[in-house]
Amino acid sequence: MQSNQNRFKITVFKKSIFFLMLLIFPSLKSQAQTEVNSLKALLPYLDDDHVNVKLKSGVYTITAKDIQNGDFSSATVVKNRANVLFLFSGNNSVYDFTDVTINVSTEVLSAFPSKNEELYEMQIIGNKNILKNLTIADVGSVNNAPTRRATNIVMDGTNNRIEGFHITTKGSYPYGYGEAFGKGGKSVINHRKHSSFLVRGYKNHAKNCTIIHRAYGHAMFMQAADWPIIEGCYIEGTMRSTDDMWTEKGTGSDADKVNFKTVFGYNLPKGYMLCLGEEGIRAYNGGETIIDGKQYRRGTSNPTIINCTIKNMRAGVTLTHATGKKYVEGTTAIGCQRGFCIGTGDIVDCYADTQYGPALGVDYPNDEGMKAEITLLPYDGESYNGSGHAAIIIGKNHKIILRNAVQNADQNLKINIGGDNKTIGNLKKDENYSASNIVLHNFTNYPVVLDANSKNNTGVSVGIVTDEGFNNHIFKITKPD
Repeated sequence: MQSNQNRFKITVFKKSIFFLMLLIFPSLKSQAQTEVNSLKALLPYLDDDHVNVKLKSGVYTITAKDIQNGDFSSATVVKNRANVLFLFSGNNSVYDFTDVTINVSTEVLSAFPSKNEELYEMQIIGNKNILKNLTIADVGSVNNAPTRRATNIVMDGTNNRIEGFHITTKGSYPYGYGEAFGKGGKSVINHRKHSSFLVRGYKNHAKNCTIIHRAYGHAMFMQAADWPIIEGCYIEGTMRSTDDMWTEKGTGSDADKVNFKTVFGYNLPKGYMLCLGEEGIRAYNGGETIIDGKQYRRGTSNPTIINCTIKNMRAGVTLTHATGKKYVEGTTAIGCQRGFCIGTGDIVDCYADTQYGPALGVDYPNDEGMKAEITLLPYDGESYNGSGHAAIIIGKNHKIILRNAVQNADQNLKINIGGDNKTIGNLKKDENYSASNIVLHNFTNYPVVLDANSKNNTGVSVGIVTDEGFNNHIFKITKPD
């Protein structure tokens, strides 16, 4: 009898351990990996739970003819007004695209019959999924624009991770001018944008992805995202000088047709370098997301950016319009119109140059409490920084450390505290912003200029200090302590 009781206790104990392990290691419940050998064979698995699917290595191509044949027409989120080539709606699944390339013809961007819907090449609306190691490229002309808008990758749902993707984005209208003739809700030339990667949902994670961005639109941006993480990503755009844009005068180009009158209300100024896309990493204070089949409208909150590199974009990281905890660490902005701008929050151990624009910016005078530590980097070639800013700091109660990696800083570029906040153009209404109670430790030899609208600012500077404000105490030092 005692022996039977012992065996029963051992059996119960083993079962308890097994179920405990399933709770701790949910992967034990997953199925063995299934390999499929075509895109059509992949589609039925996209709404499944607990599957582990590998697409056979190789190069796959999606053309306008595939859309016309209806091969991808079933993947449509009607409520979201978007056509989706690949819609991942299952949960707890793994999709392995190692050694897979999917080429999407840029003609696909306008191939769907509806003219009022967006195109998403991939969208996740399920939860706890992993997509990894895909190369996806738009192939064709940069001028093959979407009918309305397009985005390569969209993350909704919760706790999803996209890892190791290599994305080449191409196809928008017009391409070649950046923001000069249209941004936000206004435009001189009607834009049809194409962005690369949109993070929404809850606790979604983009990791170790590469984006080669050759379209007008954002490279990586967040809308209606709560606790998103962007980690280890490399983003690269293309720059063009406004002087080069003026060589189109008399050619009948899009810019020539509007007489180079910009969206800012004045003729395109020379002497600036503009990204042909938009932000490298950007957060919005609005948007919609899908979680568990329901749509939510909200802003972006609590974004984390870690160990990313952004090159030749309109900005490296802009989080001004996000709320909650904003955190950027170990991230580098190279050759951007602006390096970092987060309004409030923490910038830790980050890097930026000043070749085409300021390393640091602040958007609004009510932005408060930013802590930033940025090393200013040298750059090859001449400066094309029409704004004249090495950094522009407005608002209040910021604590900023600028470290030095530049031997001979361009003395024409200033660290401005208060005053002019422009990065392109000459509108008077962009000037004379206030700055107060800011602590600046400038360990670079870029000069510091305290505007007449600055007051109660303190700190030290290796660069020379010009003080036109009130009760400021930023002292010139020879070298950092």
